[in-house]
Amino acid sequence: MHEGGKDEGHRAESGAPGSGVDQGAGVGGSVDQGSLDRGTVNHEFLALERELTVLLRRARASSGEMVREVHPDLESSAYGLLVRLEERGRQRATELAAYIGVGKATMSRQLRALEELGLVAREPDPADGRAWLVHLTEVGRERFGTVRDARRARYVRELASWERAEVAELARLLHRLNRGVERG
Repeated sequence: MHEGGKDEGHRAESGAPGSGVDQGAGVGGSVDQGSLDRGTVNHEFLALERELTVLLRRARASSGEMVREVHPDLESSAYGLLVRLEERGRQRATELAAYIGVGKATMSRQLRALEELGLVAREPDPADGRAWLVHLTEVGRERFGTVRDARRARYVRELASWERAEVAELARLLHRLNRGVERG
């Protein structure tokens, strides 16, 4: 159920009554900062804020569950690190910190915890002997792979009624949003 008590399984069409989308906004139209300041297109952004709030809260809870399946002593924030290391391979702690959006001290603490659990290891960076590269251990890769497979299977079940093109479009739009946030 949606926080407001509405069924989240519906698909509101842009401009449909109750969709949270301003009927006066044109499809594909752009939004300038001035119109946001004047409050003329707030419906879309209020709907976006509401849905992202629900999504992010559920994602945090899900990540917490998933990361505890990797190891019961892990913090939920470690899941994103494991994802990045699995996707990109060896990385410097500074690269991971920048990607995740945390400071060096926080990243060091998180990596130390992962290392103590045997899920990641560090090795000297051949390009710079003063730096270290972090990577998943074999144990870390196996545990993470099992959990990630379960997470993907859950997405498949939850989105079974969606067309593949809709899933691809959602992924594309979320990627675009993440890239925009990343660039600041």
